[in-house]
Amino acid sequence: MPLNLRVRQIHRWLSIAFTLAVIANLAAMAAGLQAAWIGLLALVPLIPLLGTGLYMFALPYLGRRGAGRAAEGT
Repeated sequence: MPLNLRVRQIHRWLSIAFTLAVIANLAAMAAGLQAAWIGLLALVPLIPLLGTGLYMFALPYLGRRGAGRAAEGT
């Protein structure tokens, strides 16, 4: 499996984990629990989600730059 597809799949699963963590945080706040670890639970998938999102954001620009260099060389 190419790296691009693998990063996209990881990004999808991380977004599901982040959504579940936010829902758990909202449920805990509605129940009146004041546990700090529940609030930090959403940060666990958010940090790699940021990395994969930035990678996917940069892909079109990096691909265009590489294609331009290949065209200049011919």
